[in-house]
Amino acid sequence: MPLERHPLRPLLACAILCSPAASLALPPPDSGEFCIEVQKILADTDLQGDITVFTDMPAYRHSKPMVEPLAIFQVVSYAGERPIMVSCKVKTAAHLRAAHGAEAAGEQRFCADITRRVQAQAVEELRQSGQAAAARAAAGFVVEENEPYTTGRSYLADFQLSFLGADGRIHLNSPGLFQDYDSWVTMLLPERFQGQSYCHIASVDYIKALATGEMAPGTVMTTADDAPVTPLSRPEAR
Repeated sequence: MPLERHPLRPLLACAILCSPAASLALPPPDSGEFCIEVQKILADTDLQGDITVFTDMPAYRHSKPMVEPLAIFQVVSYAGERPIMVSCKVKTAAHLRAAHGAEAAGEQRFCADITRRVQAQAVEELRQSGQAAAARAAAGFVVEENEPYTTGRSYLADFQLSFLGADGRIHLNSPGLFQDYDSWVTMLLPERFQGQSYCHIASVDYIKALATGEMAPGTVMTTADDAPVTPLSRPEAR
């Protein structure tokens, strides 16, 4: 089902998709480089943070990214052996500028911008592998402009990673959390809550599986203690 939509994000969609950077492939979801790249894109920064990739969901839930030194957190959710979602906790552009100088970061971007890049990468990989029909299907998926949450409880709630819309098309959700560091509210918050930017991002593998029909839309994601955050190997055939 659709989540609350962000009213302004469509205005910046082409700024992401039409830029040369949009053609660059993101790192594999199970690599520590994925959320490092997400940090760079979302905050338009060249700062290189230290990454922690968790293999248990409670540790990810309780983690808080830090601005100095820059510390980023990541967890991958699986369906069997397939990585289907990457969750990233990074810092906002405004907080990076406050801590590292005015030139440290540029325009703030949001989770749907990353999902559009992942979608474009999935389409290109399907084309390159000769799956033209699936590539066309993936290109037709709708990336929802989800309004970022302001509380961790909402960000960590269960949600549908994809859904079949009333328009008959597959829609992709990418819910996140955003704390506007430039807001007057920031001074009232504990430091560990300031300038946070979180995202749940569908993987290239997931979008390709939806496009080929290997997976159906409607996948419900969870951050419960038993969430599958390591690949579950299939039993060997006998």
